[in-house]
Amino acid sequence: MSSSHNRVPQPIDDFEGWLAAFSQPTVALELATLVGCVLLAWALVRALRQALGRAERSIWFGRKDIDGVLFPLLLLCLGFGARAVLDRYINIAVLDVAVPVLLALVAIRTGVKVLQIAFSQARWVRALEQTISWLAWLAMVLWVSGVLPALLNALDQISWKVGNSHLSVRNIIEGLLTAGVVLIITLWMSAGIEARLLRSATGGELSLRKALSNATRALLLFVGLIVALSAVGIDLTALSVLGGALGVGIGLGLQKLAASYVSGFVILTERNLRIGDFVKVENFEGVITEINARYTVVRGPTGRESIVPNEMLLSTRVENLSLADAVVAQTTQVLVAFDSDADKVMDLLKSAALAQARVLKDPAPSVQLSQFGAEGLEFTLVYWINDLHNGQGNLRSDVNLAVLQALRAAGIVMAVLARASPPTASAQSPFLV
Repeated sequence: MSSSHNRVPQPIDDFEGWLAAFSQPTVALELATLVGCVLLAWALVRALRQALGRAERSIWFGRKDIDGVLFPLLLLCLGFGARAVLDRYINIAVLDVAVPVLLALVAIRTGVKVLQIAFSQARWVRALEQTISWLAWLAMVLWVSGVLPALLNALDQISWKVGNSHLSVRNIIEGLLTAGVVLIITLWMSAGIEARLLRSATGGELSLRKALSNATRALLLFVGLIVALSAVGIDLTALSVLGGALGVGIGLGLQKLAASYVSGFVILTERNLRIGDFVKVENFEGVITEINARYTVVRGPTGRESIVPNEMLLSTRVENLSLADAVVAQTTQVLVAFDSDADKVMDLLKSAALAQARVLKDPAPSVQLSQFGAEGLEFTLVYWINDLHNGQGNLRSDVNLAVLQALRAAGIVMAVLARASPPTASAQSPFLV
């Protein structure tokens, strides 16, 4: 029997030793065991996916059975167990290489998946993913070759004294790795909590759950940062000075930034502005697509997006055209000659509006004789819509063209076709935030 449970792999320069190890008859048994571990891990992941009903993309399972974190993690556990069992009876060669490779694969897969979920829109994620991959594979190669223990011992000799403690290059590297692992786990937990909170939320509930998820992520990142700093060896009592300086900085130079963050949580909590609402901020109007801690994104009908600081949404006049409902009114004025049949003109205007598919039948369009102008009779057509996200100017143009054609066909002389006025809200709108 072999008793080399804690042995260090042979150095890479010992080619004869490696060749002899991989020429053993027991290598075939190790390869068969490794293939069995792969098949068993795949079967377990597939069974768990079906049992839990996880058909969607996730960190654990991925899009397929083998591109999530669970498959390499189970394979690592099975490979480690198989090596521990076989090591009692034969000299291990293949599994000595396979286990570090699987460990590097788990580290890469976990880091990449968590970063993709937590920062799906960030451009720097790709570079960080490549960095994690290179570092993991480099550590694996150094460990398999037997160079890593010697390298760590050499780095441990490079040390210096800071205050009452001694620091070495090895301690700093190990602390940074620990901090990275802690932050990845923190991001994983916050991403899982956010996905569970937002899974089936809509409307006002979506905004509230978004606020809770943002607060949870900030709290977890803060706790993770504290743990990471402790792992690196930084005395947390020194943060009191940093906290005081940060407070002074916020009071003097970061007032706007702090106000935007506070305003963001107020907006998400009060739910006067929600994702999907059609709003008008100053001269820009559109649909709210994102409400973040510091800013809100408003997408206009033309596709342009406006990034509005949350402080501005609380300190300025904001029209929310869909707070109570999405029904809003549009108006247009028509000036016809004095001798025109008023009843006929009103019927034609109503028919022109109802001919448009987007105009609501309930409430029905209405026409009023607004005033007696200098050149003729002025009529105001009011019609209602509930799909502001499809645009307003295009519909107003269609209604005006239909009015023009109907009046010309009826032989009614128009004095002036005035410019349409801005849309007014329904009985419940606009709402001021």
